[in-house]
Amino acid sequence: MTYPSSEMLRDYSLELTPGDTRLIDAAIERLRPRTVVSLTWIPGSNPMDMIVPAARLRHAGFLVIPHIGARHLRSRAELQQLAERLVGEAGVERVLIIGGDRATPAGPFGGSLDVMRTGIFQRVGIRRMAVAGFPEGNPHIPGMVLDEALAAKVNFSHREGLQLSILTQFCFSSESIIAWLRRLREKGIEVPVRIGLAGPANLITLLRYAVRCGIGNSMHVLSENPSFAKALVDRGPEPIIYDIAQSFEGQNLGIAGLHFYLFGGLSRTLDWIAAVKSRKPAFV
Repeated sequence: MTYPSSEMLRDYSLELTPGDTRLIDAAIERLRPRTVVSLTWIPGSNPMDMIVPAARLRHAGFLVIPHIGARHLRSRAELQQLAERLVGEAGVERVLIIGGDRATPAGPFGGSLDVMRTGIFQRVGIRRMAVAGFPEGNPHIPGMVLDEALAAKVNFSHREGLQLSILTQFCFSSESIIAWLRRLREKGIEVPVRIGLAGPANLITLLRYAVRCGIGNSMHVLSENPSFAKALVDRGPEPIIYDIAQSFEGQNLGIAGLHFYLFGGLSRTLDWIAAVKSRKPAFV
């Protein structure tokens, strides 16, 4: 018998830091071929630093998705060079275009749609693009603005014939994820969604990242529900996954898979995934 949590773990993706050589080495050693791996763009770093690790991961047989931080790009020329090198030197076929957590843009791009509209990635052969989704909103952007921006990206991708998907920010509230995804589909936005979750980590680490990323509802979940917080630490995100799977049982809401942020490390997350896939989950 296949249980909901293990079924949802069939096609997962992971986020890696391009400057962490040990992490890249470990990922190449442990991940199965064709696993989707995203490469973060650390604010203040040189985006060209993604080229070598992207090429290594691509050569090792993984599907690599570099992050393109629109508000961190200093010029159209920098974007052009980055796109050409990602394709020409690393064989990249898809990108995640995000706004970037920066109050003032470093260059001419105020958001991800501005980057998409340049056509630069399209001209180098990249037509598979992902954008960010925020089940709990963004503390710096009003909800209505987020909704309008997402709809604009979806409409643009339809007009241009792009293969668009959504990768969400992590959160610990399954209710927020479920409600957000239902609302998305009710609005007629049918693009595939990867649901972002925090990999197993201790409570202090989870709280620290929740504060850094401004996910308010999740902070309340952890601080006001000690039993759930303990379950999250003891069992990883399995209770969240189980709730999502149960809520959408028998429905096709376009969940492309789960995406893990490695707050507790790669090995801990992969060991947890293997354990969940091999047994009946506790939340039945």
